[in-house]
Amino acid sequence: MGMINEPGNLDALLQDFARRPKRLELDVQLAQVMQALQAQELDQLPLPGKGRTLQRWQVLAQVAGCDLALAKLYEGHTDALAILAECSALHRLGTGIWGVWAAEPPSARTRIVGREGSRVYLEGRKDWCSGALQIDHGLLTAWDEEDRQQLVAITLSEQAQPFITETWHAVGMAATNSIEIEFSHSPAYAVGGPGQYLSRPGFWHGGGGIAACWYGAAEALAEYLREHCQAPRSDPHANAHLGAVDAALCGASAALRQCADWIDAQPGVDASLPVRRLRAQVEQAVTEVIAHVGRALGASPFCRDSHFARLSADLPVFLRQSHAERDLAELGQLLAQSAAGSWRL
Repeated sequence: MGMINEPGNLDALLQDFARRPKRLELDVQLAQVMQALQAQELDQLPLPGKGRTLQRWQVLAQVAGCDLALAKLYEGHTDALAILAECSALHRLGTGIWGVWAAEPPSARTRIVGREGSRVYLEGRKDWCSGALQIDHGLLTAWDEEDRQQLVAITLSEQAQPFITETWHAVGMAATNSIEIEFSHSPAYAVGGPGQYLSRPGFWHGGGGIAACWYGAAEALAEYLREHCQAPRSDPHANAHLGAVDAALCGASAALRQCADWIDAQPGVDASLPVRRLRAQVEQAVTEVIAHVGRALGASPFCRDSHFARLSADLPVFLRQSHAERDLAELGQLLAQSAAGSWRL
């Protein structure tokens, strides 16, 4: 007991304990559910921009309301199918579950170092590979010999490179097993042309699908508050929180519907402005829902309801696919260059 009174020893002990690594636990049920969804062709969503974008987003929201780790894999897989279709590369589809990994942090870059027709060879590292331990194929961005971004497809069972799994420490979204992949002359196939991943209209359509996932998870949390407010004893404070949640979700729902209609009306037009606006609106609404639901319900569902607890832990992490003020600054720059009157009723 005497050592605990020595501040230096206590600090060292606490610091070591606070920074202990979080071991990822592979959730095999995620892969099993994904395989079941595919077996029943429930991964065959309407393609964005083909007249049924809202229906596509409604399914994404429904899956997200169930489980955000599942939604991460499901959204990535269905996004990959849409990308392959848009890039005239469905012949690469094969069987199995797909993911899309396009993050480009400055500390990691995947490069194309060899080419044999459409077959290419990769060196370097790709970060933020969600679900790589649970799926079969990946679409990822690499950089070609002329320093142009190129989308490539890999089959994970054909890769001999190591997977680095010690980098993810978040409790939220831990079940997706986001890892790093090291490439060493690793085989892949080019998909589409250089720069096509970002320049195609579907890039921003997919960004709207992410907002639908945010919305679906927030809607599921809000239903807990609605159920609480239906109890026989009236709680005016909870009712006030429910009113605020309703206002936030109705606004976000209207934005999703409006944006989906815009995309379907002009599928080939650059959708960066409406989708950036949509993501900002949905992010703000979801942030409000998280705050109001937590304040209204207290600690009980966080501790005693596994579904609520998972959503509450996962959603703040998933929501950070938004780049916050950076995205708002891009939106503001686009708006500053637009004509006056865009906000009129």
